[in-house]
Amino acid sequence: MDELIDLIAIPSTAGRPDDLRRALDLVLALVGPGFDTRHFTSGGRPSALIATPGEPRIILNAHLDVVPGTPEQFKPQVKGRLLYGRGAHDMKAAAVVMASVFRDVAPTLPYPIALQLVTDEEVGGFDGTGHQVAQGVRAGFVVIGEQSALEIVTESKGIIRARLSATGRTAHAAYPWLGTNALTTITAAVTRLLSRYPVPATEEWTTTVNVARVDTPNTAANVVPDTASALIDIRFPPSDPDLAGRSPAEIETHLHTITGVDVTVESLGAPHWADPAAPEVALLRDAARSVGYQGGLLRKHGSADGRFYSAQGVNAVIFGPAGHGQHGPDEYIDLDSLPPYREALTTFLRSLPVPTP
Repeated sequence: MDELIDLIAIPSTAGRPDDLRRALDLVLALVGPGFDTRHFTSGGRPSALIATPGEPRIILNAHLDVVPGTPEQFKPQVKGRLLYGRGAHDMKAAAVVMASVFRDVAPTLPYPIALQLVTDEEVGGFDGTGHQVAQGVRAGFVVIGEQSALEIVTESKGIIRARLSATGRTAHAAYPWLGTNALTTITAAVTRLLSRYPVPATEEWTTTVNVARVDTPNTAANVVPDTASALIDIRFPPSDPDLAGRSPAEIETHLHTITGVDVTVESLGAPHWADPAAPEVALLRDAARSVGYQGGLLRKHGSADGRFYSAQGVNAVIFGPAGHGQHGPDEYIDLDSLPPYREALTTFLRSLPVPTP
């Protein structure tokens, strides 16, 4: 609990590299000596892989960065059996449990295992898990400690961050027919995009679009703006034939056809899929059931670092404790879920059959 309180108190957001390092160092100190440790840095963001000798059969993956919050959210508070604070649920509590399980269990296992600690998942994961995978890190199976209430997520959506851009012709606002308003061109493009991908009335496993920002450098009310843009966040399932498996150029062409304006894909993360029939998935479900949880299979609308592994043909699942409110003002972890989460991870690791020579 002390390490978790201290970890939540660190404002390890993307714009605070010193605090990202502090968070990583705290968890490395929790694990302690006696393991092989590889340090990585990409884009100014640190990460580490702590392992027993050999290529890991299992990787436990945890991210230590959080989204920004108010100063009060970095002052953890326990209320009954709930621990409130930024990152308590997403996912510092799981990181502490994974680190302690690795420390205590890894030396006793008859196969290699690793703990992967990254500090950039909330901003795309490319400099943490993505960078390590690009450097050749692999495993037979990966468990990511994102929140799941001890259920197993075998599928999650891909993510596209794209910018729509339009140019027009400036003019005096009293004579708008002499100009072409780039801002209204962009809003019309956004309307066409939302018509193609409407926001579902209720939860639905489909492609969704969030309009994050519509902007123009123009600041004068009496001027027709000649440039404008919109920042778009798209989440798409593996079953979307227009987006899944497509290159950035192909996606730009597809979105241009819909919107009629210039499109730039600023980042692309593939959907994540793990074989629900994999033997490790079955053992993880059994482990969850052994501590009183259903161990059901889930799909998540949010993107996660498992996509970097599934792109390499490695099964990666999300399996984490219970809580609520990630990224919100009242984020908390359910402390009652942490002991069974730790026990389920331990049971899973010890239930894997001994590999044949």
